[in-house]
Amino acid sequence: MRILPIAAIECVSARAAEQLPETDRRYRVVGTLLVAGGAMLFAVKGLFAKWLYGKGVSFEAVVTVRALLAMPAFWLFGLRGAGTARKLLHAPRPAIGAAIVAGFLCYYVGAMVDFYALTLIDASIERILLFSYPAMVVLISSVRERQWPSRKVVTAVTITYVGIFLAVGGLEQDVFSANLLGAGLVLISALSYAIYFLIGARYTHDLGSSRFTLVAMTTAGIALAAHFSLFGTPNELWQYDTPVWLTLIVMSIVCMFFPALMQAEGVKRVGAQRGSVASTVGPPTTILLAAVLLDERLTATQLIGTALIIAGILVVELRRKPSR
Repeated sequence: MRILPIAAIECVSARAAEQLPETDRRYRVVGTLLVAGGAMLFAVKGLFAKWLYGKGVSFEAVVTVRALLAMPAFWLFGLRGAGTARKLLHAPRPAIGAAIVAGFLCYYVGAMVDFYALTLIDASIERILLFSYPAMVVLISSVRERQWPSRKVVTAVTITYVGIFLAVGGLEQDVFSANLLGAGLVLISALSYAIYFLIGARYTHDLGSSRFTLVAMTTAGIALAAHFSLFGTPNELWQYDTPVWLTLIVMSIVCMFFPALMQAEGVKRVGAQRGSVASTVGPPTTILLAAVLLDERLTATQLIGTALIIAGILVVELRRKPSR
């Protein structure tokens, strides 16, 4: 997925950041820059995908090859350190099972529908809608805990979804009709990311963020490979030229592995709440680069919708209590 993003990264405890002396501003500044940089790298995923689609690469191939190329790096990082493999083998079964379910939902189902949506809508719209997952986290948490959110949170979530309506062209019938299917698929992907976040919040401390991510990514990689073998066109892999393969390799490292590490370290330094705020640079980055590189243009109404989504998410995140 959606999402790095990775929910296990978002769920890194804020306790380390809270215990940090306030005078150590450099530590926090570096953390903020890491989160923001990771969000910006995640944000260029759609641009790579659009270029690859233009070269005749199927969306199934893009999402599958990207995950498989990144998997060795996640394994090396996740199993680093003495005794790490043993800890993984002896990890609590519920935590392993949760990571498997989360990986299947987010990095297989969510990623598949997200990359398919990119064949239907602009990369900028995709990134804007995917960024709505924090509002979904709030709604799901409220239902699960049977606790009605505060008035300010309800207002923020409402603002977010009004922004979504405007961003997909809700006031312009032709734009709305063109974006409807793709937007719906991206929202499904955002929902999978929100579920991943909540599962990670519950089980990451039992497994460790890197090992949780490792199990989730491995599950998704197996599912994606099976899907591509059964329903995709594996023979197309032999037809790719060198630029396509280089782009896939760069995409797997630059848009998946590196930002995952950057956000993991960044959130560790500043906490999940401040990290989420720093990650709001993602949608504007996609909008700007898509305009320059893909000649995508948002209408004034869509730009207003984008601003409302970001504003709503900022309010949601600033009202949320730090993760423990």
